[in-house]
Amino acid sequence: MTEDAVPATPAEESEALSLRIGGRRRNRPEPSLDDPVFHVSDLDVWYGDHQAVRDVTMTIGRRQITAMIGPSGCGKSTVIRCFNRMNDLIPGARVTGKVAYHGENLYDPEVDPIEVRRRIGMVFQKPNPFPKSVYDNIAYGPRVNGMKGNMDDLVEEALTGAALWDEVKDKLKSNALALSGGQQQRLCIARAIAVRPEVILMDEPCSALDPIATARIENLMADLAVDYTIVIVTHNMQQAARISDYTAFFTADVDDKGVRHGRLVEYDTTEKIFENPADQRTEDYITGRFG
Repeated sequence: MTEDAVPATPAEESEALSLRIGGRRRNRPEPSLDDPVFHVSDLDVWYGDHQAVRDVTMTIGRRQITAMIGPSGCGKSTVIRCFNRMNDLIPGARVTGKVAYHGENLYDPEVDPIEVRRRIGMVFQKPNPFPKSVYDNIAYGPRVNGMKGNMDDLVEEALTGAALWDEVKDKLKSNALALSGGQQQRLCIARAIAVRPEVILMDEPCSALDPIATARIENLMADLAVDYTIVIVTHNMQQAARISDYTAFFTADVDDKGVRHGRLVEYDTTEKIFENPADQRTEDYITGRFG
């Protein structure tokens, strides 16, 4: 059993595999971009001499879940890493255009990338807990950032927010690497929210998980979206349809030299993208005719 604490139910398994658009949006307000967190305009990303992504323009709304879908190599992960300047850590990477966070250009020379990453957290494809206790995994970020208050309360709050407290409250001193894969991923989400960010970026957070663990992560995202803005990269179109408010479809164009460049094809409400896309390339991808 992947999640050792709670057995799977038939209802959970059915929900995990369903393709019901908005199935996990629950009672959140209708999708809206009236309160933007990010506005991306004319974004280009280069790795050395190779232009990986070109001409991306999109707006991310506050407390919305935005999904990025598209075939491998289309620039989804490159784009999401621009939102908290993770590409800065890659030698030879450079970003042009503008990524505005509440109107402030994240790539302005005066902006501190460390502060950016505190406000805009990230959860990666493979769970990456520190080789420390469950408690110390959560407490690490607040300690580094000099956060005040009762650390025990903060750890409990973060684990509760990640729907993990009941499963690990008696294992806080145990090594986090002993947790199951799905629990480790929720631990990483708890670690991200422990420093109280506004935005959580998730780069294929369920790709290594089974359907039941995936369902729990999706339920968690729906709960977190009440308080956080979430941007997720996923290869799972069913997942995008179930959880997101907006969906961005990317593809890779091939230039006259045979070089691939990621490009945003279409960005709209998830319902519109999946039920009535404006671009034939989007429809072809959604229906499985390419990609």
